[in-house]
Amino acid sequence: MEQAIPHGGATLSVPDLLGVAPIWVASGILVIVYALLMTEKLNRAILAMLGAALMVLFGIINQEQAVRGVDANTLALLIGMMVIVGITSKCGLFQYVAIKAAKSVKANPTGILIMLTLITAVFSAFLDNVTTVLLIAPITLLITEALETRVFPFFIAEILASNIGGTATLIGDPPNILIGSAAGLSFNEFIVNLAPIAMICLVVVVVIIYLMNRKELARIPKSASERIMSFNEAEAITDRRLMIKALLSLALVLLGFTVGHGYGIQPGTSALAGAALLMLLAFGHQRSEKQSESVHHIFGEVEWITIFFFGGLFVIVAGVEHVGLLELFAKKILDLTQGDLMWTSFLIFWGSGILSAILDNIPFVATMIPMIHSTADTFGGPAAIEPLWWSLALGACLGGNGTLLGASANLTVAAFAEKAKQPIRFISFLKIGFPVTILMLAISNVYLWLRYF
Repeated sequence: MEQAIPHGGATLSVPDLLGVAPIWVASGILVIVYALLMTEKLNRAILAMLGAALMVLFGIINQEQAVRGVDANTLALLIGMMVIVGITSKCGLFQYVAIKAAKSVKANPTGILIMLTLITAVFSAFLDNVTTVLLIAPITLLITEALETRVFPFFIAEILASNIGGTATLIGDPPNILIGSAAGLSFNEFIVNLAPIAMICLVVVVVIIYLMNRKELARIPKSASERIMSFNEAEAITDRRLMIKALLSLALVLLGFTVGHGYGIQPGTSALAGAALLMLLAFGHQRSEKQSESVHHIFGEVEWITIFFFGGLFVIVAGVEHVGLLELFAKKILDLTQGDLMWTSFLIFWGSGILSAILDNIPFVATMIPMIHSTADTFGGPAAIEPLWWSLALGACLGGNGTLLGASANLTVAAFAEKAKQPIRFISFLKIGFPVTILMLAISNVYLWLRYF
């Protein structure tokens, strides 16, 4: 038995399971997956894969539609960058930069706080947030231990900076990767549209963090700074040849991001090509068995949980899109804003900003993308809805600073703090993160209005 479901003026047939309309079955799967994700009781890859399987097994979509729903460019971009970062981290480059930066300000505690914040933001613009904090957090612990001060203000600053820095580029934050791939937005377009407001927000955050901690930092004795100055940054570089190879490969990948779009080369292709080149340069001289072992090890460092989470999520979103749920949701938003592009943009921006502080922003953005696509006809085509994409990206990335659960990088830093017996409590972070997030969203709302409306 089949039921006709109206969808975008066309008629789709899906199995009418157990007498329940497919739109309710698909909605139920989506809601259950979201609810279980929030509890953090089950691994998110398991949940996404189960949800995707149920979409196919219940006949919401078939196998071919499920495969078409997976965004291969996004997965290729994630895997390629994870491999590049995994190899680059072996040479000690990131540790070198952190120590060098601390010494460049004569180990002044306030200067170190500001420098580590800026470095985190810059790294987060070109690496993913989690990788950045994994590299910076241990160095921060080492430096604060030498300074004999709390790590709390440093870690809070780095969490905020990682999410702000990730906002600035296509590859800085997973939501941006999703949006860029789905909307066909280039690496350069992300920099032009989002980097200016990210820099403004970063300056504001640096000022806030300085004002909050200046008295505590001023009490640190001069002898502690002298210990920092005794660090030898050159010792952080463990493999100079590998560092040169990694920097060369990364430069070529960034070149591919900036010029490839005009030649129809997707960022995923550039990232995978760069990863393959770096593996060739790093491991190509090794004997066959050792080479296989090295490649196996570096692939083992890829966050496959994230990759399978994305893959399953794409299929779930394809299912709810197929039954017309997202189109229905888009219609409700347009009714609420009376079809006004500016108010629709602001609603998406604030909605994504607030919800991303509570929910994982990746599934939220994945769900919103086809909904925004469905508004194109109303507003005059794909080019006309570009402000909606920037609103979604800004809200989702900046909203991650709202709570300790708002982004994966937040929890990663919290784990380092816990291990160092200086835990970051949920409420302690909320008191700082949420007001800062509201301020960032307010500033960004003004930017959106001035820039696009």
